[in-house]
Parts: sequence; structure tokens; C-alpha cells
Amino acid sequence: MSFLSSTWVEVLYLVAASCFILALKGLSSPRTARRGNLIGAVGALLALLVTFFARDNQLDHVPWILLAIAVGTALAVPAARTVQMTQMPQLVALFNGVGGGAAAIVALMELNLVSQSLDAGGSKDLGNQAAIGFTILVGAVSFAGSCVTFAKLQELMTTRPVVVPGAGPLLVVGLVAGVGLGVDVFATGSLVWGLLLLVVALLLGAMIVLPVGGADVPIVISLLNAFTGLTVAAGGFVLHNTLLLVAGTLVGASGTILTRLMAAAMGRSVVGVMFGALRGGSTAGSTAISDRPVKSVGPEDVAILLGYARKVIVVPGYGLAVAQAQHTIRELADVLEGKGIEVLYGIHPVAGRMPGHMNVLLAEANVPYEALKEMDEINPEFKTTDVVLVVGANDVVNPAAKTSPGAPIYGMPILDVAEAAQVIFLKRSMRPGFAGIENELLYDPRTSLLFGDAKDSLTKVLGAVKAL
Repeated sequence: MSFLSSTWVEVLYLVAASCFILALKGLSSPRTARRGNLIGAVGALLALLVTFFARDNQLDHVPWILLAIAVGTALAVPAARTVQMTQMPQLVALFNGVGGGAAAIVALMELNLVSQSLDAGGSKDLGNQAAIGFTILVGAVSFAGSCVTFAKLQELMTTRPVVVPGAGPLLVVGLVAGVGLGVDVFATGSLVWGLLLLVVALLLGAMIVLPVGGADVPIVISLLNAFTGLTVAAGGFVLHNTLLLVAGTLVGASGTILTRLMAAAMGRSVVGVMFGALRGGSTAGSTAISDRPVKSVGPEDVAILLGYARKVIVVPGYGLAVAQAQHTIRELADVLEGKGIEVLYGIHPVAGRMPGHMNVLLAEANVPYEALKEMDEINPEFKTTDVVLVVGANDVVNPAAKTSPGAPIYGMPILDVAEAAQVIFLKRSMRPGFAGIENELLYDPRTSLLFGDAKDSLTKVLGAVKAL
């Protein structure tokens, strides 16, 4: 079956690497994201086929490999087709974890071969052993951290920061132990040290993510994605595979850049996000419900405000995804535009539970890409807007980010919806947002609240607008 010469292998690997680069370029814009994703998938498939048919590769246990691919496909295809938009962040977290975990396992298998070679009198390859130690450490951290992130997002555990007594010193000890064991793997090539490193790294990954809560979770997902990319790159060095090295470097670099951009969008540092809870500075969800009076309105009232506006801006949040109301909001926007009303969408970088969550959600409903406006682009528009419709968002429009130095979101750039003539919030209850603090905008005289499930409320508003 192996018939590709080493020259053709390198050429096809170059084509696959080019596909990965083009995929990243495509994913930089909602308009080209679908095409970019397909190009990346083609590159991955090409890389897999080349690996199978390369003349220099002597694959053992091919039936087991094919069985693993079949089982993985049988699990992945139904999961990808049936996953709800509210569960997409959890799926991404699992993808991150699986990639890091796989890299760590491969590194352990290579370490076993190195250990056997050294026992037989072979020479050390310190560069290879350093890459193995790095892959085990960071891959296991990524796997364990992603599993905890999944549990938080799936609400299998509390989304609030979990800070055990002595968490700070324990984390320092874990970091020192992980680095120390990594150095031992580098110096000795011992499988025993590698297994101990795996255990410590798994505990370390959980310890790092447990104190993170609330609105910080999307940033952690992006950071763990960068970790996984770095482990894949190191795995490429271990396996002497250039394509893995290129692909992992691309993922690691893009994930790092995205993490920094998201942290900046929240007005926080990455260190503050990861370790803020250890000193009381992390965003933390709350279950407290305010009993302060607000101005509550019905669907007909909202329809009148919308129907006689000239410009309307929709600010989507996680509540829109929970209610699966993206198609209804698109239909409402179409009706308003049919009446000559300008409708735009204000997208905050950290709205939802993962990077780009709202873009993906609205793209599914075929919202025109040109109507999606990022924060810097949409903020000047609020001053000339008649009505802002905030659907399931809270923290990204909370003025406390500008006015309350003690607030966990203080310093985070927000959407300036308070500058509009009228603001309408669609909420299930007065429960605060993911950051666990009250939003004073809810009590502004220009703010009205429509309570209920977002999809049900928007359906009623849509009917009332059509009747105008």
C-alpha cells in the first residue's frame, strides 16, 4: 500500500500546511469562515492519507488504527450534527483536551522507546527528550484543564471559582514539581519520571482551571487551545514530522494571539484571568436576585418602540443561544428592514461562552455578515440609535465596567448601549450576569425589561410588529 516517495510526501505535506494557513486566514472573518473550515479539513485529510501511504512509514497494527478511526468517526459525526449552539463551547473545550491528551500519550510512547534504547546502551538525544518532557507536561495540563472547563460549562460542577485552602502554595508546588520532573525526563529519558510527570501535570491542569469562573471561561478555552497547539508542535519535533510542527505552531500562535486579544477586550491581563481568584480578583457567577423595581413592558410595547424607530441595534448574548432564538431575531430584523428601519448587530468580543460564539450563532440564522459590527465599529452608532434590543446579554453592556473600580469587570470595554434613546432588555429574571454583579442600566428611566424566554418573547414581538 505504501507507494509515495519521500519527495512526494514533502510536497503534499507542504500543500497540507498551505491549507492550514489558508484555513486560518478564512476563519478570521465570518464571511469566509465556512470556506476556511473546509480548506482546513481538506488539509487534515490530505495529511492523514499521506501518512498512511508514505513509502518511508512502516505502520504497525493497521487494523487497530482503522478501528480507532471508525470508532472516533461514529462518535464524532452524530455529536457534531446534534450539538446545540449553547453546547458548542463545551465541544470546543473537549476538542482542545483530546488534542493535548493525544499528544501526551504519543510522547509517553516515544519515551518508552527512548528508555528501552538507553537500557540497551543507546545514546541520549537531549533535544528529543526535552521535546518529550514538554509535550507530556503541557499536553496533560491542556487535557485536564479542558475537562474541568467542560464540566463548568456543562454545569456538571459550579461555574464559580473553586479555591481550596492553600491553593496558591499548592499551585506553586505543582508548577515546581512539573518543571522538575520535566527536567528529569530531559536528563534521564526515564519512563518512570515520564509517568510521574503525567500525573503531576494532570493535577496541575485541574488546579489551574478550577479557580477560574464566570466571564473568564472563554479566555481559558482560547488559552488551552494554544497549549494544545504547542504540544502538537512539540510532538512534531518528537516524531520528526514537519507537518505536525507547522500545524501545531499555527494553532499555538493563533490561540495565543486570540487569548491576548480577548483579555484586552475584558480590560484584564492573562495572568489576572488565570490566577485572579487566588487573590479575589476573578469574575465569579452569582445566584443573588435583585428585588429593586424596574420598568417592565409587554411585547406590544416593544413592538411599538421598534416599529416607529429609524435605527435599531441588536446586542446578542448567551441568553439568545440558550433560547435558540437566533432565527426569530433574524425574522424580526427582516420585518423591520422591510419597514425601512436600519438594523445592526453589536458583537462584543467575549459575548457568549467562547470566542466568536455570537458570530457563529447568527451565521447559522443567515444574518448578513455586513450587519455584524464589532465593538469598536458599533459603539459610535449608539448615539444615533433609537432602540437597542439586548437579548440575553448583561456583563458586556454593564456600566460598572466604567464606573465601579471594585467590580470584577472594571476596566473591560463594553458596548455603549446606555447612549441610545431607548434600551430594551429581554431577560428571564433579574438574576445577574455571569460576572455576578448588578447592572445599573436596568434601572435607568430609558430602560425597559421584557421578561420571559427570549424565543417566546421575540415571537410575540414579531407578531405585534407585523400587525402595526
